Amino acid sequence: MNTVKIKAARKPRVRRPYHHGDLPERLVEVAEAVIRERGVDGFSLREVVRRAGVSPAAPAHHFGDARGLLSEVALRGFRAFGDALAAADARGGTDPEKRLYEQGLAYVTFALKHPARFQLMFRHGKYDIGYKDLPAASERAYQVLEDAVRAAMGLAAGEPMTDDANGFLMATWSVVHGFAHLALGEELTRPARARGGKDQVLQALLPLTLKHLPRPKRPR
Repeated sequence: MNTVKIKAARKPRVRRPYHHGDLPERLVEVAEAVIRERGVDGFSLREVVRRAGVSPAAPAHHFGDARGLLSEVALRGFRAFGDALAAADARGGTDPEKRLYEQGLAYVTFALKHPARFQLMFRHGKYDIGYKDLPAASERAYQVLEDAVRAAMGLAAGEPMTDDANGFLMATWSVVHGFAHLALGEELTRPARARGGKDQVLQALLPLTLKHLPRPKRPR
């Protein structure tokens, strides 16, 4: 008896849609990847949509537009940044200089670990600074630094910051922030190589730099 072999029809692959609650996380994740690769100025919502495999209208439900998505990335960045600085400040104990040293380590470590968030956080023109809880998250991170500076200058909470205190704060912030950008831009590759490799940026060059932070000059 003749038999006929019938091949089962191959079912077309169907892309599983993201669960409604997962899509915002996916969009934030992809947005950070695009920023890491292209920089903040090269960010494109169209590219995020393409990589996420969703319709062009999908982000609108959660973030409105590209600026809204970047605002969410910045918010998450400042929240995590504030947590890192607060933990570092606690490690410094009651010694103001130790607190600032630990904050400096945490500051640069965060920048290197989360380059996309860090680059975006300080580009206010790219997102809505009034977005959700972003102002409070940003202020909290700044306040951690100011509190350590107040302790170093002998200023109580609520007491007006003096010109010297503000100058000390800006000098300390500038050193650490500048180092972070040098490290992100790989300008420190050569001195790091001379000390044994890329890891030396954090293991040797940063601690060495932080030893030269400005010293507070308390009023007499």
